[in-house]
Amino acid sequence: MLRRHLLASGLAAATLPLWANAQALEKAKVTIAVGGKNLLYYLPLTIAEQLGYFKAEGLDVTIVDFAGGAKALQAVVGGSADVVSGAFEHTVNMQFKGQALRAFVLQGATPQIVLGVNPKTMPNFKTIADLKGKKIGVSAPGSSTNVMVNFLLAKAGLKPSDVSIIGVGTGNGAVAAMRSGQIDAMSNLDPVITLLLRSGDLKIASDTRVIAESEKVFGGPMPAGCLYAPQPFLDKNPATVQALTNAMVRANKWIQTAGAADIIKAVPESYLLGDRAVYIDAFLAAKGSLSPDGMIPDKGAQTAFRALGSVDAKLAAAKLDLNAVYTNAFVKKANAKYPKG
Repeated sequence: MLRRHLLASGLAAATLPLWANAQALEKAKVTIAVGGKNLLYYLPLTIAEQLGYFKAEGLDVTIVDFAGGAKALQAVVGGSADVVSGAFEHTVNMQFKGQALRAFVLQGATPQIVLGVNPKTMPNFKTIADLKGKKIGVSAPGSSTNVMVNFLLAKAGLKPSDVSIIGVGTGNGAVAAMRSGQIDAMSNLDPVITLLLRSGDLKIASDTRVIAESEKVFGGPMPAGCLYAPQPFLDKNPATVQALTNAMVRANKWIQTAGAADIIKAVPESYLLGDRAVYIDAFLAAKGSLSPDGMIPDKGAQTAFRALGSVDAKLAAAKLDLNAVYTNAFVKKANAKYPKG
């Protein structure tokens, strides 16, 4: 009888960690809003989903795709999603607007956004100042692609009102808008950019896929794609946030060791825009700009604040608590748990 009791106790002890882990998640069902999931900008999110990393952490994640980052942000602010997979600078902008959002794991070490001009409508393009009066396509008005346009215009002495901003999405619609001459320039991401480059329908004016070029444009490290959520969500669901972070850090590390063939197998066919070779080229171009470990650079919030302030004098003059827009606490624990991914 004693032996049976000891065996039962041992069995309970062996199964307890799994049971405790399942119970520890305050919210197992999580909705993540994203704007343009097919983009390499969000590749870690797709990998975490496709390779089962979210499920391995006990999470049931639903990813809802929107036309751009601004729409994804609206979903979380409106309460229809819990977390955003989006651009880091939104956390700074929203604090200025009185809403506390915090980034907790990084996907992109640079914005990966390319501003390119249409060689058909702007054959004599020389500088950003030449964009005055032109139509510029972005993923969606207010999204990070739009923010970068505004920032580059400001550096060239232009205002956002000096150009026409047109939302063209992040897929075949964006490609068609450029090829048909509906827009004179485009601020977008891969694989759209690589597809247009290969067909000769785009000439690069500024490329933040390269870390050195990004730091030159923004004057410092500019963190990009990340997971962020309202501060109350982090406060109420720390174990859930940790589980999300664990999955994303594993995805970041898997990408760093993955070859082109591994990526092609992992992502949905629709992401390839009908051309595997283009997607492979785009992945190789973007790989160096993806975060290797999910850590948000300490100077990143200041860089984002400076970029946003360059086109908004009121924001530039605001006294913000930039330490409150990000945390690396969850990422440090995730890296300790998964040192090799």
